[in-house]
Amino acid sequence: MSAAFIRLQHLTPQHALSRLVGRFADSTVPWVKNTLIKRFIDAYDVDMREAAEPASVYPTFNAFFTRALKPGARPLGDAAQCVLGPADGAVSQLGAIEGGRIVQAKGRDYSVAELLGGDSANAARFDGGRFVTIYLSPKDYHRVHMPADGTLRSTRYVPGDLFSVNAVTADGVDRLFARNERLAAVFDTPLGAMASVMVGAMIVAGIETVWSGRLQPHGKAVEQRTFADGPKLAAGDEMGRFYLGSTVVLLFEPGKVEWLPDLVPGSTVRMGQPIGRRL
Repeated sequence: MSAAFIRLQHLTPQHALSRLVGRFADSTVPWVKNTLIKRFIDAYDVDMREAAEPASVYPTFNAFFTRALKPGARPLGDAAQCVLGPADGAVSQLGAIEGGRIVQAKGRDYSVAELLGGDSANAARFDGGRFVTIYLSPKDYHRVHMPADGTLRSTRYVPGDLFSVNAVTADGVDRLFARNERLAAVFDTPLGAMASVMVGAMIVAGIETVWSGRLQPHGKAVEQRTFADGPKLAAGDEMGRFYLGSTVVLLFEPGKVEWLPDLVPGSTVRMGQPIGRRL
């Protein structure tokens, strides 16, 4: 079954399908957006008690999907001592970056330089450091936040495939997170350099950041930006959001972070909870 699912993704016109779904997701036609929202809530058992607004008020499906939460729904841990979870989701993999490579799944890995879109200088800073990959399921809160205080130094948009990023695909597609469309943001933090990589997926209609707004999806070329005096974001601040399925990969320099002992592949995490200890 999993092999058939992966073959189907290879055969599917990923970008065309994503553009089509994106048009429906941005529709303001009441019956379209209301039907999509209701069916999605029912299908994925979305907990609307946490949402800042009731389902009926969102102007589009995408506005619902990227919904804000009620104040206090995600209390923040002690950012002076800990690294905070960047998003709601489940840990896919975590551990050491060895030889410039990151574990994707059993028997599969990929290089940090690939993940960062060929940015070998920044990739070298993370060799020997720590990574964590967090998968956001459809029912999850889909805004991404800062795990630590940081000043944005560079971003690199990397066009690519749009495979699903769930566990089945991670187990079955080589270099998944280094071949899907993504945005890599590198920050200066009290822990040295930190990268937060937002990885798109099948039927993702876009990635948005708080400093540049919504990115045009399905591009053709790598786009690099550097910031001499980039925006400063505090731990727990929103940095971006996903329109449909997604994954976040965090990278830290050597000797800066130690993941908490109970954080293992499969662990459920929530935005703002402590996931690591600052060294």
